Amino acid sequence: MAAFLDSIYFAFILLVVGFVLLIKGADFFVEGSSGIAKKLRIPSIIIGLTVVAMGTSLPEAAVSVSAGLAGSNELAISNVLGSNIFNLMVVVGFCAVMAPIVVDKDLLRRDIPISIGAALLLLLLGLWGMTLGRVDAILLLVLFVAFIVFLVFAALKNRTAESEEEDEIKARPMWLCLLFIVGGATAIIFGGDWVVDSASKIALTFGMSETLVGLTIVSIGTSLPEFVTSIVAARKKEVELSLGNAIGSNIFNLLLILGLAGTVSPLAFLTENIIDVCILLGFSAFIWIAAWAKKRLGRLEGVLMILFYVAFVVYIGIR
Repeated sequence: MAAFLDSIYFAFILLVVGFVLLIKGADFFVEGSSGIAKKLRIPSIIIGLTVVAMGTSLPEAAVSVSAGLAGSNELAISNVLGSNIFNLMVVVGFCAVMAPIVVDKDLLRRDIPISIGAALLLLLLGLWGMTLGRVDAILLLVLFVAFIVFLVFAALKNRTAESEEEDEIKARPMWLCLLFIVGGATAIIFGGDWVVDSASKIALTFGMSETLVGLTIVSIGTSLPEFVTSIVAARKKEVELSLGNAIGSNIFNLLLILGLAGTVSPLAFLTENIIDVCILLGFSAFIWIAAWAKKRLGRLEGVLMILFYVAFVVYIGIR
């Protein structure tokens, strides 16, 4: 029995079960979050940037903090950078292909610039001594707290007076919405963890390096909650929630997760990490400019994002 649990066959079974948990967990999570947003008359964009983004960022937090404790600095940093690039180019890209995304003005003027600013700050901190020390990490955590406080005040200020439109939302009690969120988040956490563990085992069996695993298998695995949640949200016509989730998760990853990991153990930057941050900044600028020009992201932009990500994967595979 022990031999089977440690086998590659069990890893494939765990991979499939993890995917099922991610998909169903994301479905419940979106239902609960959207229900609470409408009941409390809070814009979906705020829910996406906070509750949903935090819930779907838990796998990245678990992997990066654990990697920091284990001294696997390459995995901690590459996981966050790879996840953010995947969120931007694949998660948002697929949502745009499924249905054109009308970009909220707050995302254009506030949230995307904050995401770019956080990546730029990480680049400067990385270049300064090629290390993310504890003081740097605490600075990231302080900025994260400031961001959350700012969002809370924004939510209170922008509380909408719209009536509840859907009978289903009216009929669903608050406790059931909360149960959907907790149950969905639990499934997402376990599903993401199992997908990452099994996929990493499969990849390492075929001789991939830790950095490459962090940028590809682990980052994609920990980004699956964002991906599945955003795709489900887009399918349910909650497009603001899907885009806000992706951008919010990126901000959480850069400020909260790297802040926690760096506080636990200083993280050394490699030259490859600096290059990857620059790539992240370039992709972020592309999305910001494209969204600002049309106030929407259409299928053409979505296809370009996916193609850019494919080119990125090819690049990191041969470098």
